[in-house]
Amino acid sequence: MRLLRAFASGMAAAAALLAGCAGTTRTDGSVAMETAASGAADTGPVIGEMSAPRERARAHTELAAAYYERGSMGVALEELRVAIGADASYAPAYNVLGLVHMELKEFPQAEQSFERALRIAPNDADINHNFGWFLCQSGREEQSLRYFLAAIKNPLYATPQKSYTLAGECALRKGREGEARDYLERALRLDPNYSPALLSLAQIRYRSGQLRDALGLVDRFNRLVEPTAEALWLAVRIERRLGDRGAEAKHTAELRRRFAGTKEYQDLLGGRYE
Repeated sequence: MRLLRAFASGMAAAAALLAGCAGTTRTDGSVAMETAASGAADTGPVIGEMSAPRERARAHTELAAAYYERGSMGVALEELRVAIGADASYAPAYNVLGLVHMELKEFPQAEQSFERALRIAPNDADINHNFGWFLCQSGREEQSLRYFLAAIKNPLYATPQKSYTLAGECALRKGREGEARDYLERALRLDPNYSPALLSLAQIRYRSGQLRDALGLVDRFNRLVEPTAEALWLAVRIERRLGDRGAEAKHTAELRRRFAGTKEYQDLLGGRYE
C-alpha cells in the first residue's frame, strides 16, 4: 500500500511516522537517520530554500527510514526508489538504502550504496558511522575504524559515543584490547549512561581482573536497561570470583528465570565460567 500519493500528504505522513524513529540506533549499531545532527545538510540547500525534487526525496527517505526501523524492508526499498528517482544526488537516501541491503544480507549492494552516499557527502557522520559498521561486520575491522573516526570528527555529530563504542567493538575483534578500552572510556566520558559501552567495558575490566570496576559497570547497565542474558551471566561470574555467594545466587536465579534457553544459561549449567 502506498502511503505517499501526493506531496502534501506525504510530508504529513513522514512527520507522523518519524516522530519516534528518526535518529534512533538499532541493536546492530546502525543509525537510520539523523540528518539534523550530521553533515547531510551539505547535500543540498537549507530547508527554507529546498527544491521540490529535494524535498520529495527527503520525505520519501524519511518514510523509508521509518519502515526500516519497523522491519518492513520491501516498503522501505520502494520508498527509496522514489526518493532517488526524485533526486539522485540526495546522500541520505543511499545511506538508508545501504542499511536496507545490509539487513537483507545483500552485501555488494549495501557497499555500493554506502560508497555512493560518501561520494556525495564525504563528511556526513551517519554515513561514515554506518559504513564503518558494515565494514566491521564484513571482517574489515581495520578499515572500519577510519570511518568511525571520521564520524566522530564531524563537530555537528550529536552522538559520537555510538561511534566510539562500535570502534571499541571492532578493535576487540582484532585483539586490540587496549585500544578498545580507550574508545569505550571515551564513549562513557561523553555519555556515562550509554549502556552498550558500559557492558563492553565491564567485560574488558573482568578479563583484566578489575572485578570491582567491572561489577560497578555491569550493575549500572542493569539499572539503566532491562538486564540481558549477557549482562546477568557476567554479573554471576564477577560475584563468583569475588566470593559473594548470595549475589551470585540472585543473578543465577534471574538468569534462569529470564533466559533459560540461552547460550549463557547453558554455560552456567555446564560450569563453563571462563
